Order: sequence, then structure tokens, then C-alpha cells
Amino acid sequence: MEDKDIVKITTQDDITVVSFNEVSIGGVADVEAFSGQIIRLIENEKPAKMVVDFERVKFFSSQTLGLLLHIRNKLRAYGGDVVISGINPQLHRVFRITNIDKIFSFYANIESAIKAMNEE
Repeated sequence: MEDKDIVKITTQDDITVVSFNEVSIGGVADVEAFSGQIIRLIENEKPAKMVVDFERVKFFSSQTLGLLLHIRNKLRAYGGDVVISGINPQLHRVFRITNIDKIFSFYANIESAIKAMNEE
């Protein structure tokens, strides 16, 4: 599967938006298929603000949590920030169980995430 099939990367108001196009991000192969693209983007373009949108996602593996933490660490290394949007209640529960919900800010949709990041 091509990177662009799994994620769509756009820019809105100088904020990088990573949207997942898949309902299920199942395992190591899925994460590896798009993580390189996202990490290269961070290393090359150094976005100050990023929204990771899970609106379409109904399932993800623990590797996805690891990737989110990696993205956060890379962005924070130069003062950048990442937030999460569109996550459904069942997936948000995974963040709460692992206490990762205390690390990220969550927004109902891309628009509210962008608005909040613009107000910072």
C-alpha cells in the first residue's frame, strides 16, 4: 500500500494536518507504511504545529501510540506541538488507560484543533 493511501498530509493556516484514510491501522506494516513519510516531513519541514486526525479510524494498534509519542518528541525538540482530533470514544479510552491522554490535547475535529492552535 502506498503512503498516500493511508495518510493524507495537508496544510491549513500554517498547521500541518495528518489525516488517516484507513478505518483500521492494524499493525507494524501499516505503521511502517506511513511513519517514514511523517518523520521525513518533520525532519525536512519542521512544522511548528501539527494535527493528527483520527476521524475515520475505528481501530489502531499499539504501534500507532508509539508513533504518536515519537512525533511529539521530534516536534518538541525544536519547540513544535502536536494535537489529536476526531478520535472516537473507544479509541480515546486506549489513551486514558495508558495515561497518554495527559500528554496530548484532544479536539472533536480538525477545525476545532486548528482554531485552538491558532489561539496559542
